[in-house]
Amino acid sequence: MDEINLHYRFMNWRRRIREVRAVRYLERFKRMMRDGEVLSYQGNSDDVGCYVAPRPLSKGNCYFEVTIIDTGVRGMIAVGLVPQYYKLDHQPGWLPHSLAYHADDGKLYNGNTIGQQFGPKCNRGDRIGCGIYLEAFEDGQTTVFFTKNGKEVGTVVVPASPEALYPAVGMHSLGEAVQLDLQAEWGMEKEDGLMIVDSHEDEWGRLHDVRVTGSLLEYVGKGKSIVDVGLAQARLPLNTRCHYYELEITDAGEKCYIALGLARRGAPPLNVTHLQILSATTLGLCWGFCWITWGLNEALDYPKNRHPGWSRGSIAYHADDGKLFQGSGVGDAFGPRCFEGDVMGCGIMFPRDYILDSGAYRCGSLR
Repeated sequence: MDEINLHYRFMNWRRRIREVRAVRYLERFKRMMRDGEVLSYQGNSDDVGCYVAPRPLSKGNCYFEVTIIDTGVRGMIAVGLVPQYYKLDHQPGWLPHSLAYHADDGKLYNGNTIGQQFGPKCNRGDRIGCGIYLEAFEDGQTTVFFTKNGKEVGTVVVPASPEALYPAVGMHSLGEAVQLDLQAEWGMEKEDGLMIVDSHEDEWGRLHDVRVTGSLLEYVGKGKSIVDVGLAQARLPLNTRCHYYELEITDAGEKCYIALGLARRGAPPLNVTHLQILSATTLGLCWGFCWITWGLNEALDYPKNRHPGWSRGSIAYHADDGKLFQGSGVGDAFGPRCFEGDVMGCGIMFPRDYILDSGAYRCGSLR
C-alpha cells in the first residue's frame, strides 16, 4: 500500500511539473488573434492589443522578426522586448523594463510613452526585426538591436539579462496584421547592386551641423540664414556597382529644406543624360541634406554651407519646391514637392560601355 501511494504521489508530482512548465512557456495575447504565424488586431482601435512570446531570447534564439501584412487604419505596430508578465493593454516600450521600435513614427520607446527618433517608418511589406548581441552580455546589461528589411537600424543597451526579455508585438488600429517569425535568423547582408549605407558614423566622410543617430541624420545647426546649411557627405562615391542611394523624410522641420544629389570633386562635370533621380527607404533626415560625392578624394571639398546643386559641378533635387538645381542657385521645375514620410532617391544610369576610372573608388574599398 505504501508503494502504491508513493507511486501515485510521484505521478502527481510529475503532472504538476508539466503544468508549471506549460504555464511558464505559454504565449500571452490580448485583443489579437493568432492564425498560424499571422497575428491580427481584434480590438476597436481604442484599446491596445499585445502579444508576448512564450520564451525569452537566448543564445540559441537571439532574434525574431515580423513582416507587416497590413498597416490597417493607423499602422500603429510595435516590435520589441518586454518582461514575461507585461500588461497586455499597453504597447511594448510604454512601460518600464520594456522597449520597442514603432512602425508608425519610427521612434524607439524605452520604458516611456514618449519615444525618441530612431529610424525610418515602416509600411506594408516591411520586415521589422529585434535581437540581442550574444557577445554583449555584461554585468546584467544586454545590447538590443533592431532591423528593417534585414538591415540594422540601431542599438540600445538595456539594464536586463536576456532571460528577462520576451519578444512582443503591439497593435492599436483596425486591420493591422503581421506575420510572426520567432525562429528568424539575421546576419549582415552582403553588398548587392545597391549602395549600402549602414548606421555607423564612419561611413560619412564629412558631417557639418548634422548628427548621426542610428540610421537617422538630423540637422543641428542654427537655421537662421541661407548659410546655415547642414552637410552629410558620404565617404565613398557612386560607381557602376553602387549606383543608387535613398532617404526617407522622418521629420520635415519648419520648411523642409532638404536636398539630395551628387557633387563632383576634381572630376569632369556630370553628364546629366546618364543621371536619374528616382524615388523609392534607408536614411532619415531633418532639415539638412544627404548627398554622395563623385570623383577623387584628393580634390577640393564641396562647400559645407551650400546645398547640393547650388555650386558648379553638382546637381540635386530639392524637397521643399520640387525643383532641380544644377550648379546654380536658381532651380528648374522638375518633380513634386516632398513631405514627411516621403522617400527620395538618387542614382546614376551608367551607359553599357562605361569603364570605371582606375583611380576612382570601388564600393566598400579604396583602389
